[in-house]
Amino acid sequence: MTGISLIIAFVVAIVAMILLISKLKVHPFLAILLVSLVLALLAGIPLRQVPGVIGSGFAGTFTSIGIVIILGAFIGAVLEKTGAAFKLADLVIRLVGKKRPELAIELMGWVVSIPVFCDSGFVILNPIRKALVRQTGASSVAMTVCLSCGLYIAHVFIPPTPGPLAAAQALGMENNLLLVIGMGALCSIFPLVAGYFFARHIGRKVKSADETAASGQTVKTYEELKAEFGKLPGACNALAPILVPILLMALASFVSMAHGGSLLADIFLFLGTPVMALSVGVVLAILQLYLAGKGKDFYKLTNDTLKTVGPILFVTAAGGVLGKVIASSDMVNFITDHAVNFKVVGIFFPFLLAAVLKSAQGSSTVAITTTAGIVAPLLAALGFVTPVDAALVVVAIGAGAMTVSHANDSYFWVVTSFGDLTTQDGYRTQTLMTLVIGLAAMLEVFILSLIF
Repeated sequence: MTGISLIIAFVVAIVAMILLISKLKVHPFLAILLVSLVLALLAGIPLRQVPGVIGSGFAGTFTSIGIVIILGAFIGAVLEKTGAAFKLADLVIRLVGKKRPELAIELMGWVVSIPVFCDSGFVILNPIRKALVRQTGASSVAMTVCLSCGLYIAHVFIPPTPGPLAAAQALGMENNLLLVIGMGALCSIFPLVAGYFFARHIGRKVKSADETAASGQTVKTYEELKAEFGKLPGACNALAPILVPILLMALASFVSMAHGGSLLADIFLFLGTPVMALSVGVVLAILQLYLAGKGKDFYKLTNDTLKTVGPILFVTAAGGVLGKVIASSDMVNFITDHAVNFKVVGIFFPFLLAAVLKSAQGSSTVAITTTAGIVAPLLAALGFVTPVDAALVVVAIGAGAMTVSHANDSYFWVVTSFGDLTTQDGYRTQTLMTLVIGLAAMLEVFILSLIF
């Protein structure tokens, strides 16, 4: 099967995958693998080669990104356990001030979600949100939406969160993670601004249960919440597991551009690879754990981290299989031969594909990794040839993976439950907010694609 018929088979395969995951409740790992196998057979890949294609696609993902995802998740777990995530939030509040609580909680979420999953980040920071609502008199709904917004943007845009990390690897950007991080941070501006003003607007129209006198909940003050952690890590200690790996990767990039061949240059290049840079971050996180007197939790934290990232790794690897099948089929040649037609869609192609997958099956990480696996072999054919182009594609995929969060997304239920919102109000707030920030992010990506 070649040409248009192969494109149609690909579209049908994607629809089938969505139905398997969303309607028949088949695990994404099995659904993606099954669709990949069927697509490989329809694409005419010789039967004897199919097992090798599947195996190489699966193993290739683990080889390049598996350890990095585990290390990044472990750093986040330690930051949560030691109160360092709370310290980072405290720093943001001091920087922004309590007179702008919505902006403070949004930026707090954005910072914390760089290493911590947005779901757990919301749970961690929700007590702070409630305390700030009580202290400042701000709208509880506006604060909920701003917190969710900040967490979500960093979650889909900025490594070492597994989704964008896996997308960067799939698109050949594993050695340019600093560029991906910088592009993700830059493209956070429009959605952060849009989310902030949307939250202020919707906060005047929707009221949550914790804003009524009948709720009867005792809300702890911000100072009481801080006291529960005991002595928080110092600012440098809290930042080190995140900041040092970024600095090491940045230094390696500069050394690489300088083409240095000295022993010192080789050391910097070694330490600046994602695996080694994050390994340094892990060492600093472990040191933080013992300094906080929680060294006894080291084994349990490691075990819990592996349990958390296991499903993500397998789904990511399955996405790699799908990408390998596409790369081994005639689809890339067909798109290359008709590149002018596909270039009309341009940077919107990965956004739309990720948005369809996200809305259909709920998981942003699945949407990101699957889309990245599909788009990777098509980059050159679609006209994305430079590292900056690839970084913009990573962010475009992330923007699509925000659009939209609704009832099939676990994060939707975390936000509505902890934000004391009804399901209907969740659609008016969380779902509509993710649409707004997804479109705002894509607008910024499109503008930057015209500039770069």
